[in-house]
Amino acid sequence: MSETEKLKELQHQVADGAIPEAGLLGRLVVKLGMVFAIGIVLSALILFYEVIMRYVFNSPTVWAHETVVFLSAIAFIFGGLYAAALNRHIRVVLIYDTLGPRLRRAFDVIISAVCMISSGFFAWASWQSVKRAVWTPTGDIHIETSGSAWNPPYPGMMKVFLLVILVVLAVQFFVLAINYARRKVED
Repeated sequence: MSETEKLKELQHQVADGAIPEAGLLGRLVVKLGMVFAIGIVLSALILFYEVIMRYVFNSPTVWAHETVVFLSAIAFIFGGLYAAALNRHIRVVLIYDTLGPRLRRAFDVIISAVCMISSGFFAWASWQSVKRAVWTPTGDIHIETSGSAWNPPYPGMMKVFLLVILVVLAVQFFVLAINYARRKVED
């Protein structure tokens, strides 16, 4: 990739967030990322509140720890999808950076296809967990709870969220593979 192409890509990412190959889905994912960033800030505020309540007023909460864990977990789960939309996922650059433009495009397509298939398998595995976390053996809907004194449905909600993110991630990698394959390569 020439310096001009790198500059154009960087300018587009700064203006839009997602790489062009991520398409509309990538742009939506990047915009939605702010919600999860706010969740991390909210987690910090809840922890601060818990410390004040516990050590200043000697009145700890029953909800703070599980809420912070849930908010942090969904932010990290979403982070994988966010990284894919920004093309910031892990890559062995020792090999990748030495490739010419045509071979790099081929690698982008192959990497995206492999990631799509992997995400699909992980989504299927996640579905197995969701079935147990959302439905009782008799078929009634009952979302898995934490079993603590507060007993929120966070574990079941997190499993459903993971399934949704993995499905969207598989779709995002499909979009990336198609758009990488369509991308015009200059020698």
